[in-house]
Amino acid sequence: MPKGAPPIHGAEVVLPCRRLDETLAFMRDRLGFRLLAVYPADAPTVFVVERGGLRVRFDGAAKGEPGVLRLLCEDPAAVGGGETRLVAPDGTRIDLVHADPPVVLPPLQSSLVVTRMQGHDAWSMGRAGMRYRDLIPDRQGGRFIASHIHIPDGGPVPDYPHFHKVRFQMIFCYRGWVRVTYEDQGPDFVMEAGDCVMQPPRIRHRVLECSSDLEVVEVGCPAAHETIVDHDGGLPSGPPRPDREFDGQRFVRHVASATSWAPGPEGFEVRDTGISVATGGMADVVALRRAEDAGGEVLVHDGELLFTFVVAGAVRLDCDGSDGEPLGAADACVIPAGLPFALRDPSPDLEMLRVTLPSDSGLRSSSPTG
Repeated sequence: MPKGAPPIHGAEVVLPCRRLDETLAFMRDRLGFRLLAVYPADAPTVFVVERGGLRVRFDGAAKGEPGVLRLLCEDPAAVGGGETRLVAPDGTRIDLVHADPPVVLPPLQSSLVVTRMQGHDAWSMGRAGMRYRDLIPDRQGGRFIASHIHIPDGGPVPDYPHFHKVRFQMIFCYRGWVRVTYEDQGPDFVMEAGDCVMQPPRIRHRVLECSSDLEVVEVGCPAAHETIVDHDGGLPSGPPRPDREFDGQRFVRHVASATSWAPGPEGFEVRDTGISVATGGMADVVALRRAEDAGGEVLVHDGELLFTFVVAGAVRLDCDGSDGEPLGAADACVIPAGLPFALRDPSPDLEMLRVTLPSDSGLRSSSPTG
């Protein structure tokens, strides 16, 4: 509540009602609402009912068409006697929905996507003064989203404790630094360029402050998902519980400066983030950089997502025998399953971020003997 604001002791939804007696009986006997008030006693034209913190005022003098009530239920079909949409005698529609519905994954629509950094034209204004670049404009049918996010001004970030209802979500710090706090992960900490975190479903977190010109890359599934604000939850929270699972996944904080490079696929060197283990193989996130014999091999995969973001340097993407697409810093691509591709002519300073779902996406040589 804003400081100095006068107290508000309650709230009511007002709905027009022309059949008060029948509607009251329906709300009370069919849906379990309790009667709080009627007015006037000798010839009622108004009644107020309540259930689950929802107060509804049915008013015979109110103008307009019948309204809609959306009731959040543990078992909607049980509340509705096998139905999830009811209509009261006065025409009010009652939608019975799950209070905590499962995450719905849209059908995957794989496609080749190449997104280029194009200066100011590439950015759009998002919430809280943040600028966004959409790195997967077609969202692969709504299955995935990838965003390049820029906060121009440093200092405190007007965020709040919240969590996301997702299947998968990770944040990679591209430039600058950002201070964050996560539920059961100890004191707040700073992510610097090259660091990343894997945010398991429903973990409460908050962005506290950042440097000027902070840039991060966020990849999530599904593309459209709920963000739930937690007004009562304090962060940081209690002693660290690093092994806690959230919907079968564990939080990961990857610190680039504390992780060594190792020989990796396609002749590149790889820096593993640990996300494959933390998700039980559902997803993987790695950094790749050029080695002496990097690139050139024709590959193919059979996974859901193979997303690459160029962190530094340049490389040429060849797909299915094409002449190639030059990729530079902040460019990104998605390679669909079954499409042969190769990364060729890597610059000496090439570094990339690669996100795959699942972690064992079947990335392999496309040659019959590979």
